[in-house]
Amino acid sequence: MIEKFTSNAQAIEAADKYLYGNHVRVPLVMDRGEGCYVYDLDGDKYLDFVGGIAVNGLGHCHPAIVKALEERAETILHCSNYYYNEPAIQTAKLLVENSCFDKVIFANSGAEANEAQIKLARKYAVDHGHPERYVVISMIQSFHGRTLATATATGQEIVHNPKWFSPLPEGFRYAEFNNLESVKEQMGDDVCAILTEPIQGEGGVHPATKEFLQGLRDLCDEKGILLMYDEVQVGSGRTGKLFAYQNYGVEPDCCSLAKALGSGVPIGAVCAKGDAAKTLTPGTHGSTFAGGPLACALAEATLDEMINNGVIDHAAEAGEYFRAQLSKLQEKYPTAIKEVRGMGMINAIELTMADGHPVVDKCFEQKVLINCTAGNVLRFIPPLIAGKEEIDQVIQALDQSFAQLGC
Repeated sequence: MIEKFTSNAQAIEAADKYLYGNHVRVPLVMDRGEGCYVYDLDGDKYLDFVGGIAVNGLGHCHPAIVKALEERAETILHCSNYYYNEPAIQTAKLLVENSCFDKVIFANSGAEANEAQIKLARKYAVDHGHPERYVVISMIQSFHGRTLATATATGQEIVHNPKWFSPLPEGFRYAEFNNLESVKEQMGDDVCAILTEPIQGEGGVHPATKEFLQGLRDLCDEKGILLMYDEVQVGSGRTGKLFAYQNYGVEPDCCSLAKALGSGVPIGAVCAKGDAAKTLTPGTHGSTFAGGPLACALAEATLDEMINNGVIDHAAEAGEYFRAQLSKLQEKYPTAIKEVRGMGMINAIELTMADGHPVVDKCFEQKVLINCTAGNVLRFIPPLIAGKEEIDQVIQALDQSFAQLGC
């Protein structure tokens, strides 16, 4: 019988011995969760505004997810994708009927979904008589994954550092986000697609302008190439719409999803329309686990809850309230907070200080979990069910943290 750990200290000691140290971890061992809160092995309760890095859209142990998991455990957990399974069909149906897309192909993660998009774009070019087109233009400060191809597509040197991972895959160029002229400068006869996030998450929560996305759409139409969105972090209801693109009214040819789609079970998806939805033919792409009944059953339950039970509308309203409170905090600490930005329930404050981790640490002392990205940007990606009570608790923790740091 496996002996259970009884404290944070005991578990962390074992972790230091057995786990690969590729993550710098907060000294907290999560034992259980409920709604917007988590509990550690010492019995302490924390407000979770990291949300599994935007994964726990419905919070922890949501009844609909618990029910779906129990039902799936009693029926079938996995079957080969040589066969159909109902949860995959129902999940794809929900995605298609609530978007501009025609077809869905599943993956196991956001990185794998973006790999599929890259493959789709290259095959699309060949299928349409342009085998010379293989380059994908992505954006500086973007993030698309940790595989070799998606790390190279990511417009951050630290992610695709050739010193560590050379030789990197060919076929990627980078343009400035929200700068259409920069994209045009990278355009050539070898380009098969443009890949962008509607809102850069890891890059510091920077929303695209509608003019930028419409400019990309027009450029892709002119050149006969694909416009691809990465909605891994900002899709699945995060922005107050099911898909982030729906806030702009600028449709892509295909779009990747993951994170909150499965409420904690790994799943990714590529949604595509038109000819792009006909490109990945049998034998051109696949995965053993992708589209399996377990992950898709949870995705189906997640989407049903979000679409049909008011979660997405709540996220839009709560996000507006959150940004209003963050703006009041900016008025109180104008020398500390440079900008407030976001959409729905992905929000951020950019700090004037170079490093935001001291604020994260101060909030942690108050049992509030937040995240710092892009060096000095405090990012808030909580469960979409978080309300005024939880938001006010975060604002209070931030207020006290700034005061304690002498801001």
